[in-house]
Amino acid sequence: MQEDSVAAIKGHPLYAELVAKRKRFAWILTILMLAIYYGFILVIAFEPQWLAQPIAEGAVTTIGIPIGVAIIVSAFILTGIYVYRANGEFDRMTRTIREDLL
Repeated sequence: MQEDSVAAIKGHPLYAELVAKRKRFAWILTILMLAIYYGFILVIAFEPQWLAQPIAEGAVTTIGIPIGVAIIVSAFILTGIYVYRANGEFDRMTRTIREDLL
């Protein structure tokens, strides 16, 4: 019985579209996050003096601190974007597949 259900789900045309869209979207967000993170690491490796500059004349905080915070915040934002789309478009597609097969 369960094998029939799995085969029916995998055979549904909307399922293939769902898997492709979800995978493509996840890869885009992954590449974006890796570019942000590794871009920061490359700056640390090749231009550390740039990150060590104070934000303003006489300030203790360097440029690197807000940039590091922005990287952490970007991870939360990208996660939120994924959750928003997953709870919207992807859940609607899943619901449609389930309704079609019941």
